[in-house]
Amino acid sequence: MKSIMSIVVVFLMFTIQANAQKEIPNITVKNLDGSSLDMNEITQEKGVKIISFWATWCVPCINELDAISEVYDDWKDETNVELIAIATDDARTKKRIKPLINGKGWEYKILLDENQDLQRSLNITTIPHVIVIKDGKIVFRHTGYFPGAEDQLYDVVKKNAK
Repeated sequence: MKSIMSIVVVFLMFTIQANAQKEIPNITVKNLDGSSLDMNEITQEKGVKIISFWATWCVPCINELDAISEVYDDWKDETNVELIAIATDDARTKKRIKPLINGKGWEYKILLDENQDLQRSLNITTIPHVIVIKDGKIVFRHTGYFPGAEDQLYDVVKKNAK
């Protein structure tokens, strides 16, 4: 009887995990000007969105956003995708965000997850972490960056933009 109960508990845990996080939770983040924005305002719009969690101190994050920046205009023209870069910097490093963005010339929507509430709610423990959303639902997640990963990401975007 104990073993059957153990199997049921394990099955339920996997079922809950499999069904978890198919949507972005409605957590408040901030624009660079300090105004608040609910994630539902962004993620419930129709179409494909890339949400990239990054920080100013994360070299792979910056490399990924730089690589995407080089092809982002083409991506938008071909698929109408929008990239939202969510900075997870804390109070100590938050002041580096604007100068970094201005220096890089990134044309992404930049938001701040100051207390990492959104990051925690999505169970993100490592950055860079990319999520692709289609019509408000999570369709792809990826952690880490290596040169060429942006090509794989674009394949996911193209597949879901149809």
